[in-house]
Amino acid sequence: MALELRSTIKTGGTLEIMLAEVPIPDPGEDEVVVRVEASPINPSDLGLLFGAADMTGARFSGSADRPVVTADVPDGLMKTMAGRLDQSLPVGNEAAGVVVEAGASEAAQALMGKTVSIIGGAMYTQYRALRVNQCLAMSDDVTPAEAASWFVNPMTAQGMVETMRMEGHKALVHTAAASNLGQMLNRICLQDGVDLVNIVRRSDQAEILTDLGAAYVCDSSSAEFMAELTDALVATGATVAFDAIGGGRLAGQILTCMEAALNRTATEYSRYGSTTHKQVYIYGGLDRGPTEFNRGFGMAWGIGGWLLTPFLQKAGGEVINRLRQRVAAEIKTTFASNYTQVVSLAEMLTPDATAIYGKQATGEKFLINPNKDA
Repeated sequence: MALELRSTIKTGGTLEIMLAEVPIPDPGEDEVVVRVEASPINPSDLGLLFGAADMTGARFSGSADRPVVTADVPDGLMKTMAGRLDQSLPVGNEAAGVVVEAGASEAAQALMGKTVSIIGGAMYTQYRALRVNQCLAMSDDVTPAEAASWFVNPMTAQGMVETMRMEGHKALVHTAAASNLGQMLNRICLQDGVDLVNIVRRSDQAEILTDLGAAYVCDSSSAEFMAELTDALVATGATVAFDAIGGGRLAGQILTCMEAALNRTATEYSRYGSTTHKQVYIYGGLDRGPTEFNRGFGMAWGIGGWLLTPFLQKAGGEVINRLRQRVAAEIKTTFASNYTQVVSLAEMLTPDATAIYGKQATGEKFLINPNKDA
């Protein structure tokens, strides 16, 4: 038997997170069984892990090796959880580990004993059976810890640049830019010669990016933020932004500064504003409040959502394979991730751990090793 983390929101309005015993899977003909040794905690994982529960009042029980976390879901948010009520759901989007059993197909047998990065959900588990096409083989010098954050952040960062090109923009803006994803995006843009305007929320985060060679970094806490952002947009010509914050005024501020930058170089006045389309894509929700903006940026603009999976579906197999192969080739460099702690499944459910990774703070990313204590 193996351990697997499960999250359940019950009809009565209670979240329960626990470790369940599950059988070690057998592989099908074109499948492999991976001993999972590294899986990151991403913001997208927290959405399934915690749901709409209020984790400030979380309760911790059970034993050290079988902890149980419970928390209440506010009544007003229970409607948003209707689709998952009373279902024990496995958590974890991506991971890496070693193939310990393989099906009969040639492709499956070729992965036997190799370190692979994997995708497909239910990754907070000790053993996972997957189809061969859900695995990305890594070179022999790559460890599972190095290969774990191979999909969500690397493919998202590349997807942003691909979206910029597909839609005819020449530079881009990114918020919460000192994150692991933001640092990857910065490295991609430096390598590919793409101008990137990085927006952060603190001066120490700005220093992280300037030390990594970022040319344009704007601190939203600065009194001169709007002027500095406008200057950066004039210099780069960026007209598309990817916003991890979501709520608050930032998306509107970006559009306002894009319009100001375009007007600075305009050759004639238009009462309808610039005819150049300005776009902000919201792809995260670090601020859960309403998105606020004042329409001071003409009529050629858009605010919408952006998610990785719909982008990949639109991009198609050839693009997906190209992006995957770049990740495999540059997993130690361009797509390297940093973690503050490596925890077991049980250690993940302690009060101290949940308080840290639940904040989704820059520089406090956790990595789970489900077989750490095995």
